[in-house]
Amino acid sequence: MIRALLVIAAFLGLWELYCVLSGVDQLVLPSPVDVGESLWRDRSLLWSALLTTAGELILGLALALAVATAAAVAIHLSRTLRQSLYPLLVATQTVPIPVIASLLVVWLGYDLAPKVVIVALVAFFPVVVGILDGLAGVDPELDLVTRSFGAGRLRSFRLVEAPAALPGALTGMRIAVVISVIGAVFAEQAGGDSGLGFVIQQALPQLLTARAYAAVVVLSALALAAFLLLTITQKRLMPWSRLGESQR
Repeated sequence: MIRALLVIAAFLGLWELYCVLSGVDQLVLPSPVDVGESLWRDRSLLWSALLTTAGELILGLALALAVATAAAVAIHLSRTLRQSLYPLLVATQTVPIPVIASLLVVWLGYDLAPKVVIVALVAFFPVVVGILDGLAGVDPELDLVTRSFGAGRLRSFRLVEAPAALPGALTGMRIAVVISVIGAVFAEQAGGDSGLGFVIQQALPQLLTARAYAAVVVLSALALAAFLLLTITQKRLMPWSRLGESQR
């Protein structure tokens, strides 16, 4: 943690030094001091926008988790679905999000629904892949043991395979929550009147570059907080699991 703070401090110091020595216009690149002043000056606006984006993120991730879990279980249990649907799931990730965002706004309007759907679409793939990897990584001998005691396919799945998929699901969620904030920004910019993405979109044409950067800082803080919360949850639910060095 201390090393991370030192790296951040060094980055901010170099950023401030560059702004001072280069003489770059603050409308192009505001200094950390300018961004900090905007964070304080526009705190009410940024807080309101943060609540909006956080709500979209929570609902979108919940929807992605529900749909991804159902899809992963179906694909895992059915070889036919695995051969027919899995390549399609991969192909869907090549569609540009801004294109989908505009289309969903046309279909669903300018309220909360298209934003939640876009966040869910962005988060869906890493979650479903994480669950599938967890299900596929079950030791076959454990499954044989449960079958030898008379457990059926569904019972064996519930007792052995489903718990084994939990680490993969949480890992997928940790990845998804970071990239989902990008989806939320696209959704708010495609059609919305609130949220951090909307603040960024409105600030740049008004030459309020420091405010746009401040909104990005808040957005990054939101993603980091959600990532850390999921990391802590994974450690609490599975203290035996080994996380990467970056999450220790």
